[in-house]
Amino acid sequence: MSRLACFAILASFTTLSLLQHKPAHSEPLEQKKLHTIVESISAKNIEKDITKLVGFGTRHTLSDTKSDTRGIGAARRWIKAEFDRISNDCNNCLEVYFQSKIIADEKRIPDATDVVSVIAILKGVTDPDRYVVMSGDIDSRVSDVMDFTSDSPGANDNASGVAGVLEAARVLSQYQFHGSIVFAALAGEEQGLFGGKIMAEQAQEDGWRIKGVLNNDMIGNIAGINGVINNTTARIFAEGTRQNETEAQAKKRRFTGGEVDSPTRNLARYIDKMADTYIPNLDTMMVYRLDRFGRGGHHRPFNDLGYPAVRIMETNENYYRQHQDLRTEDGIKYGDTLDGVNFDYAAKLTALNAVSLAGMAWAPNPPVNVTIEGAVEPSTRLSWDAKKANEKSLVKGYKIYWRLTDQSQWQHSRYVGDVTKYTLENIVIDNYFFGVASVSQDGFESPVVFPGDAGSFGE
Repeated sequence: MSRLACFAILASFTTLSLLQHKPAHSEPLEQKKLHTIVESISAKNIEKDITKLVGFGTRHTLSDTKSDTRGIGAARRWIKAEFDRISNDCNNCLEVYFQSKIIADEKRIPDATDVVSVIAILKGVTDPDRYVVMSGDIDSRVSDVMDFTSDSPGANDNASGVAGVLEAARVLSQYQFHGSIVFAALAGEEQGLFGGKIMAEQAQEDGWRIKGVLNNDMIGNIAGINGVINNTTARIFAEGTRQNETEAQAKKRRFTGGEVDSPTRNLARYIDKMADTYIPNLDTMMVYRLDRFGRGGHHRPFNDLGYPAVRIMETNENYYRQHQDLRTEDGIKYGDTLDGVNFDYAAKLTALNAVSLAGMAWAPNPPVNVTIEGAVEPSTRLSWDAKKANEKSLVKGYKIYWRLTDQSQWQHSRYVGDVTKYTLENIVIDNYFFGVASVSQDGFESPVVFPGDAGSFGE
């Protein structure tokens, strides 16, 4: 047989093989709208807002509430006015309100104090009871957590997070989404995470179907106390098993897995993928821990109630600039002042939040009641509930993901169409972790849902 004939046979065989293995449905494509959102985030706006917040002198939870220029009262009224202005610019598209509760905590709030957060909601069009949340905390402090009179600029901790929330609201309010997006400036963080507790408990009482909370606490520092200067990395703290997991669920998880596939961990994977796809020069580090050692943030109250919630923050912290009286000692400058904030970096992390919120809000609800079977079989079978009536025109289909059990990010995927069950032929259940995502008609994906109670995002 001639060499030419051999090449012809080989080419025919290759073409036939490709046709036989061609997916029945095309893969979702990269979203141009998300690139536009990233480009719309303004470092100048973030600098302006951080500067304004620093200008209130102190934002300590116990500070002045009457003054128009100093203290927590002036700060929260200004934040609400900003949300109102943003809403006016989008034909009153935001529902803006104060959320408060009287707190008397013997440890850090000795006298009854009205802890007041500022909430702005961009309601979804087709699934308004499904929520994703971006939060930052308003308050600041110095070395003594009970000192509410000294100047406490709180430029990075956490005017940067609040400024990011405001800027994300400015940009995302120009769009309509299927699910609702909440922009929250939460109070009382330094005194005991009270704003987060108030909001999480109210959300639970009101039946909010929260699919993700992105808490931003210090997103502006690039110069670490360890001497590292880096504006290309960020951390996503994500706890493992749910805090409210039952004994029966824990027993099942022991045999089927899920320790690293809680909805919070898969929310972190979603954000990490968004960084890789849409944010230039940013690599996120998924930290498999609730928070840093001995410290906390406003995502924790949501985790406590079983909601998926992560902390997004800088990689390199400078402890001389956190919770410090303003001073210089032994040539070291202490205090959380404006000169310690990199506004371009804060804009980069704000953009990461914005595309993650938009992606989830444009995507369908994550699959519900995902189950898996395949013990002592050559193939793995997955199933999930059919889409609900309000999503019939939104959902294009579903995508199955899998990865080796020692890998942090999903390695393989297959778009399987508008079905409620699928068999992965000759892929053995014992060797991988699996999950399912919903895909919209225009290619937006939900976070991946690990089978069973351990990975469920709820209804």
